[in-house]
Amino acid sequence: MLVEAQEGAGNCCVSVQVGGLAPVSPPQDSRAGQLSFCTKVCYGIGGMPNQVASSATAFYLQLFLLDVAQIPAAQVSLVLFGGKVSGAAADPVAGFFINRSSRTGSGRLMPWVLGCTPFIAGAYFLLWFLPPFSSLRGLWYSAFYCLFQALATSLQVPYAALTMRLTPCPRERDSATAYRMTMEMAGTLMGAAVHGLLVSGAHRPHPCEDAAPPGPLAVSADATRLYSIAAAVVAMMYPVCSGLLCLGVKERPDSSAPASGQGLSFLAGLGLTVRHPPYLKLVISFLFISAAIQVEQSYLVLFCTHASRLHDHVQGVVLTILVSAVLSTPLWEWVLQRFGKKTSAFGICVMVPFAILLAAVPTAPVAYVVAFVSGLSIAVSLLLPWSMLPDVVDDFQLQHQHGPGLETIFYSSYVFFTKLSGAGALGISTLSLEFAGYKAGACKQAEQVVVTLKVLIGAVPTCMILTGLCILMAGPAPKVPSQDPSRRLSLQRRTSYSLA
Repeated sequence: MLVEAQEGAGNCCVSVQVGGLAPVSPPQDSRAGQLSFCTKVCYGIGGMPNQVASSATAFYLQLFLLDVAQIPAAQVSLVLFGGKVSGAAADPVAGFFINRSSRTGSGRLMPWVLGCTPFIAGAYFLLWFLPPFSSLRGLWYSAFYCLFQALATSLQVPYAALTMRLTPCPRERDSATAYRMTMEMAGTLMGAAVHGLLVSGAHRPHPCEDAAPPGPLAVSADATRLYSIAAAVVAMMYPVCSGLLCLGVKERPDSSAPASGQGLSFLAGLGLTVRHPPYLKLVISFLFISAAIQVEQSYLVLFCTHASRLHDHVQGVVLTILVSAVLSTPLWEWVLQRFGKKTSAFGICVMVPFAILLAAVPTAPVAYVVAFVSGLSIAVSLLLPWSMLPDVVDDFQLQHQHGPGLETIFYSSYVFFTKLSGAGALGISTLSLEFAGYKAGACKQAEQVVVTLKVLIGAVPTCMILTGLCILMAGPAPKVPSQDPSRRLSLQRRTSYSLA
């Protein structure tokens, strides 16, 4: 039996020739693998709330905890570390339960997205609420940040794994990923813009720049009110966007399931995936790259506030980063398709010399140039791993013919490892502020704090990005079925029919 696979630019079609007979066309439309524009947009919208919330927390949560809630830097370090670890630990747990869940009328992944929506909206709002007591604020924010991260993970894992359930066509999956990343970038921009504009009045330059008082400044009621309003606006996006995702996207059943027998258990599947060389290389490289991006985002606002005279440019710098990232995402998708994914990875290191330049010359013109270039690098660093993961899954399926659910294990374990690396990087770096003598609520910090902030936005991300890229460039890229003629028989799993 001879099996021939043909993949067009916008669709996936399979023709089967048995013996000397004429090719038998599948009993479905030749464009069955294509996704409509509406489906891609709705799929992208589903990922916006998490990105809006993540953007707000990445840029402003640390500043809020230090200067508004006035928690000591050591406690802030524990809050950030505990939250990230909680989100990381929730990844394999979510993957385990999703893997064991049965398919419902709306699919196997969609109910998890809808079920997490109301709880994550409430946890996010309480994360920015200032409780009336001051002695246990560290415990309050630690509890709700851990809860928010765990719920966000429980939503993100099935949403990300849904990529494999949209269509069996690799090119269409890449297109859907590009739509998703563009919408998520727009969500990231919206989060920083909306949250930043609403709370901008809470972080005006202090009138004590020339003569700083000895103690921390009192927290104004206006600042707490602004943060609560911003939190409520972001929280309302969760039910709206999840509803559009459910209405516009139909989850397809997994056609790769074997005709008989059960799929692998979660632990057995996890053992196989972490030993798959392309996956292991991808995870290790982005452990460093994603941690570097998180450190850069978390300390940029603090650097502009306390290590340079850029108070009035904080919002403009943040928006420049995100606008650059949003506008460059379609360009990076074209580069990715035209020159390959490994070649596109070099775009991540573009920000390295500019980050060092900002630490050395912290002026407004330099800050905006650095922000624009950083946005370019952030865009490709977010797009690339989610574009490579489906290829890794396909490469794994070519070598191991197992049942459904493994894509959930790939996605959940990837997010687990990257979040764990981010937790360590943010926890250690925030603790370094405590050792440098950071004073919560003070309008002027010590010189050691200024030097520490310069290192955290310059030297630390540079070393981590270069290390991650060296690992990513080592070894060949994973093969996908359309690129491996010796394995074309495996393309039968992409069709929804069988030959007797």
